[in-house]
Amino acid sequence: MFLTRTLTAVVLLATFISALIWLDRTLFAVLISVVIGAGAYEWWKLIGFRQAPAVVYGGFCAVLCFTLSRVPEFSPWICALAAVFWIVAVPYRLGRGLRPAPSGAAPYVGLMVLIPAGLATIALPSDRLLMFLGLIWISDTGAYLAGRAFGRRKLAPTISPGKTWEGVAGGAIGCVIYAIIWAVLDPDLRTRVQGAVWIPFLAGTLLLCALGIVGDLFESALKRQAGAKDSGRLLPGHGGVLDRIDSATAALPVALLAMQALART
Repeated sequence: MFLTRTLTAVVLLATFISALIWLDRTLFAVLISVVIGAGAYEWWKLIGFRQAPAVVYGGFCAVLCFTLSRVPEFSPWICALAAVFWIVAVPYRLGRGLRPAPSGAAPYVGLMVLIPAGLATIALPSDRLLMFLGLIWISDTGAYLAGRAFGRRKLAPTISPGKTWEGVAGGAIGCVIYAIIWAVLDPDLRTRVQGAVWIPFLAGTLLLCALGIVGDLFESALKRQAGAKDSGRLLPGHGGVLDRIDSATAALPVALLAMQALART
């Protein structure tokens, strides 16, 4: 299993990096829209809707994502709606033990989860996209290592028993260190992040770290609601597309807004 998981991760990373380097922005938008469509297909399967085939919902989401990406002015507004969803609505529902996606609203919740993440991925410049994805990976890795070493107090035992508050702290510390190193080494960030700007910069880093955890918990709650271990079987050793992008769906829309705010400093 470890070898399969590692090989899949290497192939995914190589494919993504190659796409960033070699594809023009239109073809990259097509690729990301297809990924969003695959995630939507899994979402439809998880929520158990029978009104239409899952492939129809997946295709609709893929086309919608690509179409909206052709009008860049829409992306910040859609991502702002997603920010409210992830910062306010999702923690409220999870904190009260409510179902993450109520039956009647589940198809629309899927749109809010997937479309803004796709638009943010397409809109972010390649270097910034890699920076934010690296932040999410550092958060996940730091949380895993700290949780394994020091984990005692459960974060959300009814949703994801393996997650601990010590893991959250480890992920947050890793994110702060990563953000500081990137800001020091990146010439553009180094000129923008100075003096008092460090405070909102690091606060934004911690917010993205927290949102990654929220996205992970949300998908875990959805799978529990559906009685499923994984969102799908497309990626050997990893499960489905949603299993790989759960943290990014919550963090990337806010990352786009944060980048645009930083650009105005």
